[in-house]
Amino acid sequence: MTPIYGLLGLACRAGQVTLGAQMALEELKGGKAALVLIDESASMGTRKKLQDACAYRNMPLFIMPKDELSRACGRDSRMAAAVKKGPFAERMLQLLREEEQKAIAQSS
Repeated sequence: MTPIYGLLGLACRAGQVTLGAQMALEELKGGKAALVLIDESASMGTRKKLQDACAYRNMPLFIMPKDELSRACGRDSRMAAAVKKGPFAERMLQLLREEEQKAIAQSS
């Protein structure tokens, strides 16, 4: 388990994560979200809706491995989440970008 999942679980318990696609979209539109996470098994409609909203607002969006979002937050069948602005979001963003860089380096 990478540190991002532990941090995500802690942020959920601290009330800094909004779960569910519709609620994440509302947080995003309200300017309260710092980043959006989507489960890789989310429907294409859910993905497109959130990807378009994030692109429009220049908001970071990350695709999480199947069921890891639900597992980290301790809730079943959650396909999307918005992390509220603050220290949890900043650290998660840093960890996610580091993982992204490692994946790019390994594929080269």
